[in-house]
Amino acid sequence: MIPLMLHRSCDLGPIRAVTARIDATATGLEAEFRLDGTLEGIVLPPSGPSIRADGLWKSTCFEVFWQGIGEEGYREFNFAPSGKWAAYGFDSYREGMREAPVKAIAVSCSHASARGSGEMVLRANVAADLASPAQVGLSAVIEHRGGGLQYWALAFAPGQPDFHSEACRQLIVER
Repeated sequence: MIPLMLHRSCDLGPIRAVTARIDATATGLEAEFRLDGTLEGIVLPPSGPSIRADGLWKSTCFEVFWQGIGEEGYREFNFAPSGKWAAYGFDSYREGMREAPVKAIAVSCSHASARGSGEMVLRANVAADLASPAQVGLSAVIEHRGGGLQYWALAFAPGQPDFHSEACRQLIVER
């Protein structure tokens, strides 16, 4: 598991650590994200069917940004603890946004708490045509019960949190 860093503009809050891993598969990708901290202090939507939905980044969700080496376009995948997901394609930095084609996406989430601390694990399996090798970014948005947001990523560009920045895509992944 790779540790994500909290953006410098964010308070620590109830979550103390976010780690992640990603693997390219023959059919797409597998990702896993782990939260450690006081889960009761964050917004976790109830579980439901693993279906496509927009606006997941407005609350607790996990993201993968996938860009083929040497390509200008990239994909963004969002996974919510509820099981909902989103897949977008971009022609270049925040340009040409559209729903990206996928064959299937499955999201599962489990969590356990004891004495004020806990762990949540979200796993996502994506079946889609993805470039390889690719530079990949892993990130998380965590919504606090009080309404604040935390932003976690492998790295950040200077300024406000921007997961679309190439500075966030710190991993090279290939089949």
